[in-house]
Amino acid sequence: MAESIGTGGGERRGTWESIKPYLEKESLAAFFLGVSSGFPFALLAATLTTRLAQDGIEKSTITAFTLAFLVYNLKFLWAWVVDGVRLPVIGRLGQRVSWMIVIGLFVMAATVNLALADPSADIVWTATSAVLLGVAGASFDIVIDAYRIETLKPYQLGTGSGMSQYGWRIGAASAGALALVVAARMGWEAAYIACAIFALPAMLTALIMGEPVRRKVVIARRGAAEMWQSISGPFVEFFRRNGAWLVLLFILVHKIGDTLANLTFRLLFDDLGYSNDEIAIYDIGVGFWALIVGVFVGGILYARLGLKRSVLIALILMAVSNFSFAALAAVGHSNIGMAGAIGFENFASGYGGVVVVAYFSALCDLRFTAAQYALISAGASIVGRLLTGTTAGSLIEAFGYVNFYLLTTLLALPGILLFWWMMRTGLVDAAMGTAGEVGEGDARDDPPV
Repeated sequence: MAESIGTGGGERRGTWESIKPYLEKESLAAFFLGVSSGFPFALLAATLTTRLAQDGIEKSTITAFTLAFLVYNLKFLWAWVVDGVRLPVIGRLGQRVSWMIVIGLFVMAATVNLALADPSADIVWTATSAVLLGVAGASFDIVIDAYRIETLKPYQLGTGSGMSQYGWRIGAASAGALALVVAARMGWEAAYIACAIFALPAMLTALIMGEPVRRKVVIARRGAAEMWQSISGPFVEFFRRNGAWLVLLFILVHKIGDTLANLTFRLLFDDLGYSNDEIAIYDIGVGFWALIVGVFVGGILYARLGLKRSVLIALILMAVSNFSFAALAAVGHSNIGMAGAIGFENFASGYGGVVVVAYFSALCDLRFTAAQYALISAGASIVGRLLTGTTAGSLIEAFGYVNFYLLTTLLALPGILLFWWMMRTGLVDAAMGTAGEVGEGDARDDPPV
């Protein structure tokens, strides 16, 4: 059996050894993959909202466009195609590279299609075009996530996840800014067409880096039985692992409290009387830089402490961040309090995003990377989103903000205790996928003793 790396087996690394993975080609590749992953989401979020508003579309219609994001939660339904179907002709470039090129072109075409749609003339076609871009963007995420996981060596999963997050935020922010600048001078059609270029970083990265060395190809043969194997194989493989059901339970519950809290912050700020300028300074300004620091620290501590310890710290930080908002609600309008709460929340979010994503990446079997990661990432958010949409507002009205955020802190405890128990019993290691195992050529060239 291959050796697991980065799971907290007592190995500690020096500071330079912790920073070094950020400069390696695999981590730099993850950054450029993240740039391309972020831009479709941005074009469907604030950018499309601004465009529709400027075209005079009613607010109720604008908010309905958020349904385009549902396809991101459903991507696991077709993720198996990226694992199990070989493309003709272009497939000679490799399974991941060929799909990266084809889906990248699909994203660019969907972006141009949305650019040419006229909301004031045909709102139905505009909505359809938005959904098509959502499908393209979700499909791009499937192959990007698979390529990132299979390109990174196990010890790079933390820094690679951090670099991917940096890329995602830069891609989303850059696409949103470029769209606004171009739209002000040349109109929204030109703005969206210009943003299509953000698909190129991932496509060029795949062509330059080539097919991932760790990629294990399992292509479906012709026939219904073999096709069913491609669909069911990722699920069957995962649930055959020791402790798989507990891992699934952890995936489902670990972020419930954090998700419940995160989507209510603006309601708290409004009721505490913060101005738009104060929200912009603290929520966006302080929060952005705190998140950037959190991502960087997450990559370093993942390398120094290993996967298990760094994930446990992330879960504790997320719980404490919810408690900080209970404290803010109790204190009332306080700029220092808001800066502290927002700063801590975004630091914890950045740190946790790196190490938890690295853990979920390590859970994947390299034969089914696309399908399994799509399923894991969907499961990680679905429960929290459902609870937030159905209960958060009523809970705040019933208990008040202080008790609500104390409740979200308590809801974080099951995830902490479950993961701690999985660490103590060895189930974290037992349920690890091949993406988290060290194979020939995966270790550092100069591993520390």
